[in-house]
Amino acid sequence: MRLMGWYAFGVLALPALGQAVQFNRDIRPILSEKCFACHGFDPKTREADLRLDEQEEAYKPDKHGTAAIVPGKPDESLIWDHIMSDDEDEIMPPPESHKVLSDAEKNLIRRWIEEGAKYEKHWSFETPVKPDVPVGPGSEIDRFVAAPLEKLGMRLSAEADRPTLIRRVSFSLRGLPPTIEEVDAYLADAAPDAYERMVDRFLATPQYGEEMARHWLDVARYADTHGLHLDNERQTWAYRDWVVGAFNQNLSYDQFTIQQIAGDLLPNPTQDQLVATGFNRCNVTTSEGGSINEEYVFRYAVDRASTTAQAWLGLTAGCAVCHDHKYDPITAKDFYSFYAFFHSNADPAMDGNALLTDPVIKVKPEGYDAKMAEFAAREAAAAKSMEEKMATVVYQDPAEVQPRPAVTTTEQLWFDDAFPAGAQVGASGHGTTYVETPVLSGTKSLKRSGGEMAQDYYQAGAQPLEVPQDPVFFVHVYVDATDAAEEVMIQFHTDGWKHRAVWGADVIEFGTKGTPERFVAGPLPEVGKWVKLEVPGPSIGLMPGMKVLGFAFTVHGGTVYFDKMGVTSRVDPVSDPLQSLVAWRAAQAGKDTPGAPGDLNSWLKEGPEKPRKSEELVRLRDFYLQQVCSTTLGHFEASRAELAAVVKERTDYDGMIPSSFIFRDLPQPRESFVMIRGEYNKPGEKVEPNTFAVLPPLEQAGERGTRLDLANWLVARENPLTARVAVNRFWQQVFGTGLVASSHDFGTQGALPTHPELLDWLAIWFQENGWDVKKLMRMMLTSATFRQRSEAEAKIWEADPGNVHLARGPRFRLAAEQLRDQALFTGGLLRMDMGGKGVNPYQPPNIWEPVGFGGSNTRFYQQSENEGLYRRTLYTFFKRTAPHPMMTNFDAPNREQSCIKRDLSNTPLQALQLMNDIQHYEAARGLAQRMMMSSTEVAARITFAYRTVLSRPPAEEEMAVVMELYQRQMRKYEAMPEEAKKAVTFGKTPVAAELSERELAAWTLVANLILNLDEAVVRN
Repeated sequence: MRLMGWYAFGVLALPALGQAVQFNRDIRPILSEKCFACHGFDPKTREADLRLDEQEEAYKPDKHGTAAIVPGKPDESLIWDHIMSDDEDEIMPPPESHKVLSDAEKNLIRRWIEEGAKYEKHWSFETPVKPDVPVGPGSEIDRFVAAPLEKLGMRLSAEADRPTLIRRVSFSLRGLPPTIEEVDAYLADAAPDAYERMVDRFLATPQYGEEMARHWLDVARYADTHGLHLDNERQTWAYRDWVVGAFNQNLSYDQFTIQQIAGDLLPNPTQDQLVATGFNRCNVTTSEGGSINEEYVFRYAVDRASTTAQAWLGLTAGCAVCHDHKYDPITAKDFYSFYAFFHSNADPAMDGNALLTDPVIKVKPEGYDAKMAEFAAREAAAAKSMEEKMATVVYQDPAEVQPRPAVTTTEQLWFDDAFPAGAQVGASGHGTTYVETPVLSGTKSLKRSGGEMAQDYYQAGAQPLEVPQDPVFFVHVYVDATDAAEEVMIQFHTDGWKHRAVWGADVIEFGTKGTPERFVAGPLPEVGKWVKLEVPGPSIGLMPGMKVLGFAFTVHGGTVYFDKMGVTSRVDPVSDPLQSLVAWRAAQAGKDTPGAPGDLNSWLKEGPEKPRKSEELVRLRDFYLQQVCSTTLGHFEASRAELAAVVKERTDYDGMIPSSFIFRDLPQPRESFVMIRGEYNKPGEKVEPNTFAVLPPLEQAGERGTRLDLANWLVARENPLTARVAVNRFWQQVFGTGLVASSHDFGTQGALPTHPELLDWLAIWFQENGWDVKKLMRMMLTSATFRQRSEAEAKIWEADPGNVHLARGPRFRLAAEQLRDQALFTGGLLRMDMGGKGVNPYQPPNIWEPVGFGGSNTRFYQQSENEGLYRRTLYTFFKRTAPHPMMTNFDAPNREQSCIKRDLSNTPLQALQLMNDIQHYEAARGLAQRMMMSSTEVAARITFAYRTVLSRPPAEEEMAVVMELYQRQMRKYEAMPEEAKKAVTFGKTPVAAELSERELAAWTLVANLILNLDEAVVRN
């Protein structure tokens, strides 16, 4: 059987006798591959001033009157002379190109010239025209597929059985297998539209959006890290969640396009529309030392322009960064005009290695505004209470009364029965020990003993302690008479452990002798009694106003009991800022006042000498009495505590709300230029934002084109590419290969459509039906073409190994995410929570660290706990420089650039991972537990596993093989119970206590086998 038409498997299909040679179908691929590099679009690489990509140029006679192509006359065509020449200096392609025309290709070129050498504009640049649907049974898709099959003497295969169909649909729409209950419901549904209603049910599940988003996030190059140098975490997962929601809400594809490219430019953009612009913040960024700002502004704009062109237009526009595109009609000026839409980005060139780099938006959850209004009301009520109490407060400034108040001595306790609240206490020697005797104050004392240096201390966790005026520090110690220490020390931590007082032998080698770091305050105190030790603050470098972050009780040799430690101070009310408003204002001059509103802070900083209005003085006095003055704080305590509690609640709540990257332009756009040879610092001709000249012109709303103009242009009816590219990519999702196999390249180097009329019909239908993605997916999945059996006769496989003509159902390996999710789902472990920060499931050690720089916050892998181990793979934290090895092993991209179609490999390492990886093995054990709980019968358990994983019961011979495996494993584990225990203790999920370890181990191996069947890892 001879196949007609063109298909993309490296095989040239010649037009049948009597069928005209077509330029786009038959000739352009040959010339593009073998000739256009030297005789194509790019003038910089063009040889002999000859273009073969344009009819007028190819027909034009040279100075000798000879044309490269003379229509109808190959023997008079210069191209034919060169093709057939034996002279190495004349033959084309030249030997140094390492490209050779086959005999079949030569014959095609000759036939084409004989038939008139008619050129055609590249098919994808022509506006699609809706073709007539062929006559016949079935849906429009089926009739477009069946018509060419009929000419080949072929037809669609029979419909697959129901278990196969529901599994195929479930993976296509949800990325998960169906449950037994879903299969049973479908099998029992005798209605004529049972299949269609099953498809509708799956389209309505939230998992549909997750599966659709999986594909788009490859296109968007979404990841959770910056991608260069430190590869630190970035917080942009709200964009990923927006994509999931957009598909679940069935946001029309034109709006899906507009909101991602220009959501910020829409009138009064919503939060969702702003989050959507995160598409253009997903690119790799840097903050590496030595990086040049201008270079990375350039690089980011190049990436965003190239990604947009490929994602929506299917064009490799990035090939025109350094020169005119060698194959497609895209000049460097075209590219940089397109680039100009993205060149005025407001985000900085250096990302600061930060979690968030402006511009960002706080992603407020539902109810946020109401919650904040509630906080505001409570805050206002507390503030009003403070105002009411101001009317009853009694205060006289000590600096303004006569006679002057007496100087007083006060004592602050820092330790009595316990360290300060929140202190993270540590110890060297034995652990921290409290005893009930001897005790000086309270109910207990701290016992510290050691052969050499030993201590109890803290340096974090508690609120800082402030050193008062004229401080004298004290501690009460009891030196054990029967085990006397050589030395007693107290230490204080401010910006380091730099303050020590020593009594006794001075043998502990801390600090520099004779300095505040090691001040000898006196001899060892008398043993067998409580003694108060004192040291002036300045002697150990502790001055008024300093913040103490921790302290330590230290001994050398022997045993000492510590109790009642603190600081005394002499206070003159007239000069004490905590009692005198006048003193406080003087003390705050020239410095910031924590907690003071902005205007009050400025007034205080300017000092008391500057005259103030009466209302300003009232506000300063109110703040002082409510927030500072020690003699009036108690009067406001309840109201102040309520106000502080509300502010803390509001701050904590607001702090938990995530933010996300958004795209925005600078107020004043940057000038854009053609960058010569793609070098960031070599500007050439100035350009304005515009689209590619080969496509319909841009309609601008103003004097200068904007991203909103660009977005509207992309989805305009006259744009020949966007709808084609979109329906082709959705077809690729469903059928494994697009109608244009090169879904990333609709240019002249790309594949021709296998079913051009169907592609154009779908593209126009998609536009006419409001760019409705769910409706498009439903039409594809309900077609007889999709519902075919994937098995076929040998002659069909031989004639069409790639299933280009769609004479059988689609069959291809599941994606990385689907494989992991299937294992967890069938094992009863998969968490279906949606959205949120990425998680870190099991991963082999030392994946991140070898590629991590010191200082990177993703250098070390911190495995998630509990539910985080079992969430859908879509939510796995994506580190660009080291993606999860499961993802890499099964062909997921690293998301450093846009990926339109993943590679599909088949390697031994994949089988090893599915058989032995802890996540998959634990999932197999989960499935084994479910099998054991489903029935006590061996055959019923095996049937349960088959139906859970494959949606069908086992065949008789399969049952026999699996049963024999189970029995063999049972004998093994009966003889080796310790091996059984090891086999069931992998992973964090606890084993059901009532299950036999030996039996569970045997069933785990059975479950693992079933999960590794070819049928389980393939969507057929």
